[in-house]
Amino acid sequence: MTTAAARGDGRAAFAYLLPTGLILLGLMGYPLYQLIMISLFDYGQEQVSGGAPLEFLGLGHYTQQLTDPKFWTVFGQTVGFAGVCVLGTLVFGAALAVLATRVRPWARNTLFLAAMSAWSTPAVAGSTIWLFLFDTNFGFVNEVLGIQGFSWTFDRWLAFGLVAAQVIWCSFPFVMVTLYAGIKAIPGEVIEAAALDGAGAIRTARSVILPLLRPLLIVVTIQSVIWDFKVFTQIYIMTGGGGIAGRNLVLNVYAYQQAFAASDYGLGATIGVVMTVLLLIITLGYLRALRRTGEPL
Repeated sequence: MTTAAARGDGRAAFAYLLPTGLILLGLMGYPLYQLIMISLFDYGQEQVSGGAPLEFLGLGHYTQQLTDPKFWTVFGQTVGFAGVCVLGTLVFGAALAVLATRVRPWARNTLFLAAMSAWSTPAVAGSTIWLFLFDTNFGFVNEVLGIQGFSWTFDRWLAFGLVAAQVIWCSFPFVMVTLYAGIKAIPGEVIEAAALDGAGAIRTARSVILPLLRPLLIVVTIQSVIWDFKVFTQIYIMTGGGGIAGRNLVLNVYAYQQAFAASDYGLGATIGVVMTVLLLIITLGYLRALRRTGEPL
């Protein structure tokens, strides 16, 4: 393709994307601007009600957060929780994607129906159902295990594990469907050629299938990181707002507590801005990874 033709294609692509870009700028740009502005002021309940004037703090809230040990504790918990959720989602989704290629059509359709049911369940409903299943006195799980009276949300790490399991349960269908489509798109001749060369199932998966699925793996990994990093509903509902004494806080819930429970909207907005910057960095990493794989952006 000549340089002039490539330039013409770029202009056409820009013209097609411009209306959508303007809509997104209006829907997301103005709220983000307001979030940043609120984070720069002492903005509490008194300022909202007009009982006190706004006081410009500049980067005061950011300095306060970045020097607060609790912020870094919650940040570490968020990263660890998201990492467990992403790893579990990828492993579980990939395993079921491979299984779906090897079972009979009726079994595959049943698997996809069950997966889509989990995926389509609203987060509030799914969290409530899981909480009831693991209820201390009336939960089905405690009844089966014979441990009535045992609380799954009292211990810090058990509570995180229970929420992570729920997040994985409602997230793995995306990975499963995406990777299943990628596996089915691999030409059969490629697999047959590997078999003729003496490659076993493990060698074929490692040397043939995984390299071909790398672009899809990058997509599902980065999107899972973004989704799991900003989990709010599951943590808030299943741990009662962040657990006992805030032991199960993640950044989204922590920002909610600061903004609405403590009525310090400026401090809550600051956490929101920090999370937005982190997610933008992850997104840029995603775009760079796509560029390295040669996929079109």
